[in-house]
Amino acid sequence: MLTRRRRARAAALAVPAALAVQLAAAAAAAAPGPAPAPAPARAERLVAIAPFSTLGAEDTSASVKQLTGQIEAAVASLPGTKVVTAAQVADAIKRAKRPQLKACEGEAACLAELGRLVGAQVVIAGEIGGLGEAKIVYLGATDVGTAKELRSTTLAVSGARQDEGGPQGAVVRLLEPDRYRGTVHFALDVSGATVYVNGSKVALSPRGELALPVGTQAVRVTHPEYHDFVRFIDVTYGKTSEVPVAMQQYPIVRRDLEGKPISRDQVVYTEPALWRRWYVVGPAAVGLAIVTGIVVSALVTDEYSGRCVKIGTGKDC
Repeated sequence: MLTRRRRARAAALAVPAALAVQLAAAAAAAAPGPAPAPAPARAERLVAIAPFSTLGAEDTSASVKQLTGQIEAAVASLPGTKVVTAAQVADAIKRAKRPQLKACEGEAACLAELGRLVGAQVVIAGEIGGLGEAKIVYLGATDVGTAKELRSTTLAVSGARQDEGGPQGAVVRLLEPDRYRGTVHFALDVSGATVYVNGSKVALSPRGELALPVGTQAVRVTHPEYHDFVRFIDVTYGKTSEVPVAMQQYPIVRRDLEGKPISRDQVVYTEPALWRRWYVVGPAAVGLAIVTGIVVSALVTDEYSGRCVKIGTGKDC
């Protein structure tokens, strides 16, 4: 009997204990855990720089390494872009034991395979030509996904002189050609003028500036009271070109024709001479017409006097 009671009591105590365990497990499941770590930010575009070559062979000279570093820095400066350096690409080729990827020679399929090896979306490759410090670099950008060349350009390097924006300009031409622009500042000496570039009307900034593609542009500035200003201007990448606009005013402008003179000269009206006034010229013209009519009538009457003569005899009828 006692044993039965102990068993019942133990069972009664076991139920709350089991319930407590279940409640604790539920509370632990409901309790907020540590926030998951945010996914690492990823660049929108990863660009790989293939080792540059000269005559089909990799060029490891000091000048080429310096130029490669400048191009890598220019790529890394673009918004949302990361770069896989030429050294990292060469190391990846060595680890993968695929030396044939070092000599793609501009072939899109080979460059696309190289891009997939390093996980890049775009591969930039370069072929160097020229003598000494005067070099021409032929650059090409290949899309890894489509295995097709996106764009190509040239970079002229002559000693310390770099044309067309240097490596930065070449990279922008390859990857973001819409940003390959310069700024033109129009120094207008009149207000209300209209500016046209290559025949299209444009709006200047409050400072009189306008961003235009690099190269030669045709500019025309018009104003209803001034002669047109027409020029060809050269736009340079990353620089501001000053264009002084000196408008030449017409001798007689539209406001003068509307009776609104802009000069301060006094207008004086004078009477014409007596013999040019209307009340003298009018009667004189009428009198001259009457005298002319009388003279003409007399001449006609004298010529046709009414005498009748027989033809051939000379005698009166």
